[in-house]
Amino acid sequence: MCLILIAHRAHPRYRLVVAANRDEFFRRPTAPADYWSDAPHVLGGRDLEKGGTWMGVTADGRWAAVTNFRDGSPPGPGTRSRGGLVASYLCGSTRAQAYVASMDLGIREYPGFNLLAADAAGMHYLSNKTDQSMMLAAGFYGLSNHLLDSPWPKVERGKLALRKALDGAARPDRLIETMMVVLSDRSTAEDHALPSTGISKDWERRLSAAFIGAPGYGTRASTVLLMEHDGEVHFRERTFGERGHWIEDRHYRFASTQVPVSTPTQGQV
Repeated sequence: MCLILIAHRAHPRYRLVVAANRDEFFRRPTAPADYWSDAPHVLGGRDLEKGGTWMGVTADGRWAAVTNFRDGSPPGPGTRSRGGLVASYLCGSTRAQAYVASMDLGIREYPGFNLLAADAAGMHYLSNKTDQSMMLAAGFYGLSNHLLDSPWPKVERGKLALRKALDGAARPDRLIETMMVVLSDRSTAEDHALPSTGISKDWERRLSAAFIGAPGYGTRASTVLLMEHDGEVHFRERTFGERGHWIEDRHYRFASTQVPVSTPTQGQV
Protein backbone atom coordinates (compact mmCIF):
# COMPACT_ATOMS: atom_id res chain seq x y z
CA MET A 1 0.00 0.00 0.00
CA CYS A 2 1.60 3.22 -1.09
CA LEU A 3 -0.99 5.94 -0.65
CA ILE A 4 -3.66 6.22 2.04
CA LEU A 5 -5.91 9.26 2.39
CA ILE A 6 -8.06 9.44 5.52
CA ALA A 7 -10.89 11.57 6.87
CA HIS A 8 -11.29 10.49 10.49
CA ARG A 9 -14.43 11.73 12.23
CA ALA A 10 -14.31 14.81 10.01
CA HIS A 11 -17.78 14.72 8.43
CA PRO A 12 -21.33 14.69 9.86
CA ARG A 13 -22.34 11.62 7.82
CA TYR A 14 -19.09 9.66 7.52
CA ARG A 15 -17.21 8.49 10.59
CA LEU A 16 -14.40 7.30 8.34
CA VAL A 17 -13.36 7.77 4.74
CA VAL A 18 -10.31 5.94 3.40
CA ALA A 19 -9.05 6.11 -0.18
CA ALA A 20 -5.97 4.01 -0.85
CA ASN A 21 -3.78 2.64 -3.62
CA ARG A 22 -1.81 -0.55 -3.24
CA ASP A 23 1.41 -0.57 -5.29
CA GLU A 24 3.23 -3.86 -5.69
CA PHE A 25 5.19 -6.02 -8.11
CA PHE A 26 2.80 -7.68 -10.54
CA ARG A 27 4.53 -11.02 -10.15
CA ARG A 28 3.43 -11.23 -6.50
CA PRO A 29 0.33 -13.47 -6.27
CA THR A 30 -2.69 -11.67 -4.87
CA ALA A 31 -6.37 -12.40 -4.24
CA PRO A 32 -8.86 -9.56 -4.77
CA ALA A 33 -11.10 -8.25 -1.99
CA ASP A 34 -13.47 -10.80 -0.50
CA TYR A 35 -14.45 -12.31 2.85
CA TRP A 36 -11.71 -14.65 4.01
CA SER A 37 -12.51 -18.35 4.16
CA ASP A 38 -10.46 -18.78 7.35
CA ALA A 39 -11.81 -15.57 8.95
CA PRO A 40 -15.26 -14.86 7.45
CA HIS A 41 -15.65 -11.62 9.39
CA VAL A 42 -12.67 -10.07 7.55
CA LEU A 43 -13.07 -8.32 4.20
CA GLY A 44 -10.03 -7.38 2.14
CA GLY A 45 -7.59 -8.44 -0.51
CA ARG A 46 -4.92 -10.98 0.34
CA ASP A 47 -1.25 -11.47 -0.36
CA LEU A 48 -1.04 -15.11 -1.45
CA GLU A 49 2.71 -15.22 -0.98
CA LYS A 50 2.78 -14.46 2.77
CA GLY A 51 -0.91 -14.64 3.74
CA GLY A 52 -1.25 -11.09 5.01
CA THR A 53 -3.01 -8.04 3.61
CA TRP A 54 -2.36 -4.37 2.98
CA MET A 55 -5.83 -3.24 4.08
CA GLY A 56 -9.02 -4.75 5.45
CA VAL A 57 -12.15 -4.19 7.49
CA THR A 58 -14.17 -6.46 9.77
CA ALA A 59 -17.86 -7.08 10.24
CA ASP A 60 -17.80 -5.11 13.49
CA GLY A 61 -16.16 -2.08 11.87
CA ARG A 62 -12.52 -2.55 12.83
CA TRP A 63 -10.06 -1.40 10.16
CA ALA A 64 -6.33 -1.52 9.49
CA ALA A 65 -3.78 -0.81 6.76
CA VAL A 66 -0.02 -0.78 6.31
CA THR A 67 2.55 0.87 4.05
CA ASN A 68 6.25 0.21 3.76
CA PHE A 69 8.83 2.86 4.66
CA ARG A 70 11.01 3.48 1.62
CA ASP A 71 14.68 4.11 2.26
CA GLY A 72 16.29 2.30 -0.67
CA SER A 73 17.42 -0.72 1.32
CA PRO A 74 15.96 -4.22 0.78
CA PRO A 75 14.37 -6.12 3.69
CA GLY A 76 16.92 -7.98 5.75
CA PRO A 77 17.02 -11.79 5.91
CA GLY A 78 14.53 -13.31 8.29
CA THR A 79 12.30 -10.26 8.58
CA ARG A 80 8.56 -10.82 8.84
CA SER A 81 5.91 -9.76 6.37
CA ARG A 82 4.37 -6.36 7.08
CA GLY A 83 1.01 -7.59 5.79
CA GLY A 84 0.88 -9.92 8.77
CA LEU A 85 0.50 -6.89 11.04
CA VAL A 86 -2.86 -6.05 9.45
CA ALA A 87 -4.06 -9.65 9.20
CA SER A 88 -3.21 -10.41 12.83
CA TYR A 89 -5.17 -7.40 14.05
CA LEU A 90 -8.22 -8.05 11.88
CA CYS A 91 -8.37 -11.75 12.69
CA GLY A 92 -7.99 -11.18 16.43
CA SER A 93 -10.10 -9.42 19.01
CA THR A 94 -7.56 -7.09 20.63
CA ARG A 95 -8.55 -3.43 20.74
CA ALA A 96 -6.62 -1.15 18.40
CA GLN A 97 -4.82 0.75 21.15
CA ALA A 98 -3.71 -2.42 22.90
CA TYR A 99 -2.66 -4.04 19.64
CA VAL A 100 -0.47 -1.13 18.63
CA ALA A 101 1.03 -0.98 22.12
CA SER A 102 1.84 -4.70 21.96
CA MET A 103 4.00 -4.16 18.88
CA ASP A 104 6.77 -2.75 21.06
CA LEU A 105 7.86 -6.32 21.73
CA GLY A 106 8.53 -7.27 18.10
CA ILE A 107 8.77 -4.03 16.18
CA ARG A 108 12.28 -4.75 14.87
CA GLU A 109 11.26 -8.07 13.36
CA TYR A 110 9.74 -6.21 10.39
CA PRO A 111 11.15 -4.06 7.60
CA GLY A 112 10.26 -0.38 7.86
CA PHE A 113 6.49 0.08 8.13
CA ASN A 114 3.63 2.42 8.94
CA LEU A 115 0.61 0.80 10.57
CA LEU A 116 -2.88 2.23 11.03
CA ALA A 117 -5.35 0.35 13.20
CA ALA A 118 -8.80 1.53 14.28
CA ASP A 119 -11.94 0.49 16.11
CA ALA A 120 -14.92 2.28 17.60
CA ALA A 121 -12.72 3.77 20.32
CA GLY A 122 -10.26 5.47 17.98
CA MET A 123 -7.55 5.27 15.34
CA HIS A 124 -3.90 4.60 16.11
CA TYR A 125 -0.67 4.98 14.15
CA LEU A 126 2.68 3.27 14.60
CA SER A 127 5.93 3.29 12.63
CA ASN A 128 9.00 1.30 13.51
CA LYS A 129 11.04 4.18 12.13
CA THR A 130 10.04 6.37 15.08
CA ASP A 131 9.19 3.73 17.74
CA GLN A 132 6.32 5.94 18.83
CA SER A 133 2.60 5.32 18.53
CA MET A 134 -0.14 7.91 18.63
CA MET A 135 -3.91 8.12 18.78
CA LEU A 136 -5.16 10.30 15.95
CA ALA A 137 -7.44 13.25 16.61
CA ALA A 138 -10.36 13.92 14.30
CA GLY A 139 -9.15 15.33 11.00
CA PHE A 140 -7.56 14.61 7.63
CA TYR A 141 -4.42 12.51 7.19
CA GLY A 142 -2.22 11.23 4.41
CA LEU A 143 0.32 8.43 4.33
CA SER A 144 2.64 7.13 1.65
CA ASN A 145 6.06 5.53 2.08
CA HIS A 146 7.44 7.89 4.70
CA LEU A 147 5.93 8.94 8.04
CA LEU A 148 2.31 9.98 8.58
CA ASP A 149 1.57 13.34 6.92
CA SER A 150 5.03 13.67 5.41
CA PRO A 151 4.40 16.44 2.84
CA TRP A 152 5.07 14.45 -0.29
CA PRO A 153 3.35 15.99 -3.34
CA LYS A 154 0.87 13.15 -3.87
CA VAL A 155 -0.01 13.10 -0.18
CA GLU A 156 -0.70 16.84 -0.14
CA ARG A 157 -2.69 16.73 -3.39
CA GLY A 158 -4.67 13.76 -2.16
CA LYS A 159 -5.59 15.30 1.19
CA LEU A 160 -6.78 18.46 -0.54
CA ALA A 161 -8.84 16.43 -3.00
CA LEU A 162 -10.40 14.44 -0.16
CA ARG A 163 -11.41 17.65 1.64
CA LYS A 164 -13.01 19.00 -1.53
CA ALA A 165 -14.80 15.71 -2.19
CA LEU A 166 -16.32 15.71 1.29
CA ASP A 167 -17.37 19.36 0.98
CA GLY A 168 -19.66 18.36 -1.88
CA ALA A 169 -20.42 14.79 -0.88
CA ALA A 170 -23.80 13.44 0.13
CA ARG A 171 -24.40 10.06 -1.46
CA PRO A 172 -21.82 7.32 -0.85
CA ASP A 173 -21.71 6.25 -4.50
CA ARG A 174 -20.77 9.75 -5.62
CA LEU A 175 -18.10 10.13 -2.97
CA ILE A 176 -16.61 6.73 -3.84
CA GLU A 177 -16.53 7.54 -7.54
CA THR A 178 -14.92 10.91 -6.88
CA MET A 179 -12.18 9.34 -4.78
CA MET A 180 -11.59 6.64 -7.40
CA VAL A 181 -10.82 9.46 -9.82
CA VAL A 182 -8.43 11.01 -7.29
CA LEU A 183 -6.64 7.67 -6.91
CA SER A 184 -6.27 7.36 -10.69
CA ASP A 185 -4.13 10.52 -10.98
CA ARG A 186 -0.97 9.66 -12.95
CA SER A 187 0.62 13.12 -12.84
CA THR A 188 4.14 13.16 -11.40
CA ALA A 189 5.77 15.77 -9.20
CA GLU A 190 8.23 18.40 -10.36
CA ASP A 191 11.83 17.29 -9.84
CA HIS A 192 12.47 19.95 -7.18
CA ALA A 193 9.60 18.53 -5.09
CA LEU A 194 10.66 14.89 -5.23
CA PRO A 195 11.65 13.21 -1.97
CA SER A 196 15.04 11.58 -1.59
CA THR A 197 14.58 8.00 -0.38
CA GLY A 198 17.70 6.26 -1.61
CA ILE A 199 16.47 5.33 -5.10
CA SER A 200 17.21 6.88 -8.49
CA LYS A 201 15.68 10.20 -9.56
CA ASP A 202 13.87 8.40 -12.38
CA TRP A 203 12.16 6.05 -9.92
CA GLU A 204 11.43 8.88 -7.47
CA ARG A 205 9.64 10.61 -10.35
CA ARG A 206 7.65 7.51 -11.33
CA LEU A 207 6.63 6.79 -7.76
CA SER A 208 5.53 10.38 -7.13
CA ALA A 209 2.23 9.77 -8.94
CA ALA A 210 -0.84 8.60 -7.04
CA PHE A 211 -1.40 5.89 -9.66
CA ILE A 212 1.81 4.20 -10.71
CA GLY A 213 2.50 2.35 -13.94
CA ALA A 214 6.05 1.05 -14.38
CA PRO A 215 7.55 -2.09 -15.94
CA GLY A 216 6.70 -4.96 -13.59
CA TYR A 217 5.50 -2.67 -10.80
CA GLY A 218 2.56 -0.39 -10.24
CA THR A 219 -0.83 0.25 -8.73
CA ARG A 220 -2.65 -3.06 -8.47
CA ALA A 221 -5.69 -1.99 -6.47
CA SER A 222 -7.58 1.18 -5.61
CA THR A 223 -9.84 0.93 -2.56
CA VAL A 224 -12.38 3.27 -1.01
CA LEU A 225 -13.85 2.51 2.40
CA LEU A 226 -16.68 4.53 3.94
CA MET A 227 -18.12 4.07 7.42
CA GLU A 228 -21.23 6.05 8.21
CA HIS A 229 -22.06 7.10 11.75
CA ASP A 230 -25.08 4.78 11.76
CA GLY A 231 -22.85 1.75 11.14
CA GLU A 232 -23.31 1.37 7.39
CA VAL A 233 -20.08 0.30 5.69
CA HIS A 234 -19.24 0.71 1.99
CA PHE A 235 -16.19 -0.98 0.51
CA ARG A 236 -15.15 -0.78 -3.12
CA GLU A 237 -12.03 -2.17 -4.72
CA ARG A 238 -10.90 -1.79 -8.32
CA THR A 239 -8.00 -3.98 -9.48
CA PHE A 240 -5.62 -3.31 -12.35
CA GLY A 241 -3.30 -5.18 -14.67
CA GLU A 242 0.31 -4.41 -15.52
CA ARG A 243 -0.56 -1.87 -18.21
CA GLY A 244 -2.85 -0.02 -15.84
CA HIS A 245 -6.03 -1.46 -17.37
CA TRP A 246 -9.04 -2.09 -15.17
CA ILE A 247 -9.57 -5.80 -14.44
CA GLU A 248 -12.36 -5.97 -11.87
CA ASP A 249 -14.56 -3.78 -9.69
CA ARG A 250 -15.94 -5.18 -6.43
CA HIS A 251 -18.60 -3.54 -4.28
CA TYR A 252 -19.53 -4.53 -0.72
CA ARG A 253 -22.03 -2.96 1.65
CA PHE A 254 -23.03 -4.08 5.11
CA ALA A 255 -24.16 -2.86 8.51
CA SER A 256 -21.26 -3.28 10.88
CA THR A 257 -23.48 -4.73 13.62
CA GLN A 258 -24.98 -7.40 11.35
CA VAL A 259 -23.79 -10.33 9.27
CA PRO A 260 -22.25 -8.70 6.16
CA VAL A 261 -23.71 -9.27 2.72
CA SER A 262 -21.48 -8.69 -0.31
CA THR A 263 -22.37 -7.71 -3.87
CA PRO A 264 -19.24 -8.13 -5.99
CA THR A 265 -19.52 -7.14 -9.64
CA GLN A 266 -17.24 -7.89 -12.55
CA GLY A 267 -15.48 -5.09 -14.38
CA GLN A 268 -13.60 -4.92 -17.65
CA VAL A 269 -11.01 -7.53 -18.51
